[in-house]
This record gives sequence, structure tokens and C-alpha cells, in this order.
Amino acid sequence: MNLKNIKYIILDMDGCCYHPKYLKSLFGQVSVRMTDFISLKLGIEKTKAKEIQQEYFYKYDTSLNGLMKNYPDLINAAEFLKYVHNINYDCLEKDEELREELIKLDVKIYCATNGSKEHAINCMKKIGIDDLFEGKIMDIVDFKFKPKPNPESLKLMCDKFQIPSNEETVYIEDIAKNLSSDTAKGMIKVWFKNEEPINNIDKYKHVIDYKIDNLALFLKKIRLLKEK
Repeated sequence: MNLKNIKYIILDMDGCCYHPKYLKSLFGQVSVRMTDFISLKLGIEKTKAKEIQQEYFYKYDTSLNGLMKNYPDLINAAEFLKYVHNINYDCLEKDEELREELIKLDVKIYCATNGSKEHAINCMKKIGIDDLFEGKIMDIVDFKFKPKPNPESLKLMCDKFQIPSNEETVYIEDIAKNLSSDTAKGMIKVWFKNEEPINNIDKYKHVIDYKIDNLALFLKKIRLLKEK
């Protein structure tokens, strides 16, 4: 896999644009809001709501997808996304190193998230990179509520931005399962290492070409290779 020939990068939001070390603080809030939403909408205790939330996440790739499939008359997707992302983003910090490498790297970079565009922008504003992704974010609404790794979601992104599904494209995810998308088969696939329980690395190691723990340093590596 030759990183020197990279022309495009598709980057996940949570646990990639910001480091996975912030997931507990940030996505922990989202998880609590999801539980509350499910409890309110389904009229059930929070303990049961939490069970449904986790079951659907693993079975349907997002809790929202499971709710829409099982309770189509009760769940409004826009309401769900707005409610669960009404959180405090103060745990995130400016990432000057990442911003510098994003600016210096001569490739086209896009963000693909199973969350909402509003959430992605809120995160990017705290990191200090939101202006670099204007018009370059696709969210679960853009994916027609078919979450990654559904091959149709990534295909919609590739079609919209004319991104080739070959080795000119790097695809970076913190959830290894998402790298298994058929649309990503020909891309260079990168896993941002983390300890999240969803990551069964033995099961998905065959789809991982690179493992990273620092996005800015990885982008710098690509830039230096391209400058040779």
C-alpha cells in the first residue's frame, strides 16, 4: 500500500477527528441522552432502555437505525439526533498540530459520520478545524439513514465527491467493522486504535492496512512521502 499516491482521505468523526481518549467524556454524554430518549419515547425504565440501546447498536450498527426499524411510528430521526447531541463539548481542545497538517497536506479530505452534521461541526469548532471541512461532511441523514458499514452510505459519499474506491483513497475509522464496507474494499484502510468493546480486531484484522494512534502524525507521514 503506497501512501505516496494518496489523493483523497475519508475520515470518521468520533474517535478520529478527535482522539479516542475523549470518547468517554464526549460520547458518554450522548449515550446517557440516548437512554433518556428511548425511555421517554417507549415509556420504559431507563435500565430497559439502556439494554435496547446497546442491543440495537451492535445489531443495527447504530441505536437509531434499530429504533427506526422496530418503532417507525414512534421515532422521529431528526428529533433523536437533536436530542442526543445536545451535550457539552468543553472537554475538547484546540488541536493546532492537526490543523497544520490538514492545511499542509495536498489531498482532498472529507468527513463521514453516523452521527449528525451539527455534532460533527460542534466537535470541529472546538478542535479548530471546522473551516477546513465546510461542505465536506456527510452524516447519517445524507446516508439516507443507512449507517456505515452499509456499502450504500460510503458509495453515496464517493459518488457525491467523486472519490475513487481504490488505493488513491485512505479511509480512517475508529470502529474496525466500518472498514469492512464493500465500497472500501479497494481503499487503504486505517484503524485508529482504541479499547472500545465493539472492536473485535481478530474478526476484522483482515480489513486493516494500517493502525494509528495519532492522526496528525499519520497525515505528516503521508505528506513527507508525497514531498519526496
